[in-house]
Amino acid sequence: MKKTFFYHLLLFISNLIYALNYSIAKLIMPEHIKPSGFILLRVTGALVLYSISYFILVKERIDKSDLVRFFLCGIFGIAINQLLFFEGLSLTTPINASIVMTANPILVLVLSYFILKEKIKVRKAFGIGLGIIGSILLITQGSTLDFSSNYQFGNLLVFINAASYGVYLILVQPLMRKYHPLTVMLYVFSFGFPFVGIFGFEHLIQVNWVNLNFNHYMSIVFVVFGTTFIAYLCNSVALQKLQATTVSIYIYLQPLLASIFAIIIGSDTLDFIKITAAFLIFIGVYLVSSNKNNKKT
Repeated sequence: MKKTFFYHLLLFISNLIYALNYSIAKLIMPEHIKPSGFILLRVTGALVLYSISYFILVKERIDKSDLVRFFLCGIFGIAINQLLFFEGLSLTTPINASIVMTANPILVLVLSYFILKEKIKVRKAFGIGLGIIGSILLITQGSTLDFSSNYQFGNLLVFINAASYGVYLILVQPLMRKYHPLTVMLYVFSFGFPFVGIFGFEHLIQVNWVNLNFNHYMSIVFVVFGTTFIAYLCNSVALQKLQATTVSIYIYLQPLLASIFAIIIGSDTLDFIKITAAFLIFIGVYLVSSNKNNKKT
């Protein structure tokens, strides 16, 4: 575990950023920038940062035989993943979307079995189950679920988004163990950028930049630099040593970290359900991420 502590720390940082992102992104989206336009903005900004970092620090060539895999990673990890999540979120409720997203580690576990030929271990499956229970306890506390027909299409889009990100984690893992993370991210974002541009360009040019204040611009900086550039890079580096299922189960930390942040700032309180949920999530993450489950394949 000591050898992989750094990579688990990166996953923790990544999911802490994602947990904070929901509140920070709301400062500017969708009132000032529509979702697809905001996605284009974050992908463009991250692509610029990856390009600068790559040409200064790496300058690594890739094999032409890997171009198809890079292309697919751009489609599943950037275009479909980001566009469908925000579109689905606009057609369903936040709590519905959060519940649907808990399917991601399960999908990654199944896809790893069929694509990477990884065995489905009881220990790992049980850990994912505990993580799901803990996350749902936190997400549904004091809220009302509504899976009526009014939200079915939105729920479907969020589910496809979760499946798409699962496919991305599986496809990108061999690339992460072959190339520098900055190389992988540069090519993945480069292939995903045109598809995001098709849907987001019209909304982005409609933004009235003059009406944005300092907090709005700081929100953009956080989402572009933190949520996109840093978080994606942290996950990518972690995939060099850890399995895709381990990276995916850290998604269960997001509602927990969001709750802790809310308690710190005084907008929420600690109670028995939160303590129980935290215990289940931590045990689940431990079972999935322990060394027995994370030997390189």
